[in-house]
Amino acid sequence: MAGGAARRPRLPHRSPRRALFLTLLALLTALPALGLVLAASTPAAAHGTPVKPGSRTFLCWQDALTDTGEIKPVNPACKAAQQAGGTTPFYNWFSVLRSDGAGRTRGFVPDGRLCSGGNPNFAGFDLARDDWPVTHLTAGATTDFSYNAWAAHPGSFRVYVTKDGYDPTKPLTWNDVEDQPFLTVDHPPLNGTPGTVEANYSWSGKLPSGKSGRHIIYMVWQRSDSAETFYSCSDVVFDGGHGEVTGVHDPGNPTEPPPGACTATRTTTGTWPGGYQSEVTVTNTGDVPMLGWMVDWTLPAGQAVDSVWNGDATYTGQDVMVHNADWNGSLSPGRSTTFGYTVRGSGGDGTTGLPCRVG
Repeated sequence: MAGGAARRPRLPHRSPRRALFLTLLALLTALPALGLVLAASTPAAAHGTPVKPGSRTFLCWQDALTDTGEIKPVNPACKAAQQAGGTTPFYNWFSVLRSDGAGRTRGFVPDGRLCSGGNPNFAGFDLARDDWPVTHLTAGATTDFSYNAWAAHPGSFRVYVTKDGYDPTKPLTWNDVEDQPFLTVDHPPLNGTPGTVEANYSWSGKLPSGKSGRHIIYMVWQRSDSAETFYSCSDVVFDGGHGEVTGVHDPGNPTEPPPGACTATRTTTGTWPGGYQSEVTVTNTGDVPMLGWMVDWTLPAGQAVDSVWNGDATYTGQDVMVHNADWNGSLSPGRSTTFGYTVRGSGGDGTTGLPCRVG
């Protein structure tokens, strides 16, 4: 750091077990120049938020998580977000999304609601404050980016920064954000296994030059197989730093399992020559609310899904993934919802239990 300034404390390193339910993957591959678009042969896979530089939801989750798995924020901004919206957004820090986003930004996400993407579940993270956890960076330097993930979807990423003169004590508006992204990455490869903290997209990119003081790095992840779009604010300060994070209370050594565990049970509700209909019941079997769910399975050979209702489906060969619809993703502990689908192809399906993940 310039001028021999004291080294800022870094967040403690957490082993894979200790960070087991930090949901979503680290972003992208090598990105050597400003605005360079990465092309890769491996599809992107993510469902989450930046971890480097960390988003508000991610760093506040780290700040608030206790040894027992309870959410007790220490950082004053994170505490204010909890007071505004409860603890559920902390457990679901990877779900700042709009299923109808279609990659839209200005004119779609309202001013003052950029950090929540206009998703009311995360409105507490729109609070205009200058005491959010912050990542220390050097303007014009090449730095590492990462995006933790939870489920595999193809897509692209746009990375913006706020304009000179940005005031963190005022609501963030689109006029505060540079018109064009300083980095754009298209369909980067996935590293690791989705659903673990190690799984990530990672890349190196050049930060914008001439910046100083507090800013926000604003990321938009747009799926290419659906309209679902993720939004995030990462608070940073351009002060000669090298990725150090301050403002986060060490949450200890969490050993609790991922919050909001779920199960999915399939039943056949109708059959006919060359096809059948099924219903899947999704139940929150955890002890905290969840904001979304995903069910994925593999169809028997020779079968294909014809239609799905009460869910958002994607397909890769025989593999099917169904994500909650807008209105049935939020489930309190013990509560259930259902989705249905029809299949063409002979043989039926005797499977009753399907893999279910919070997301």
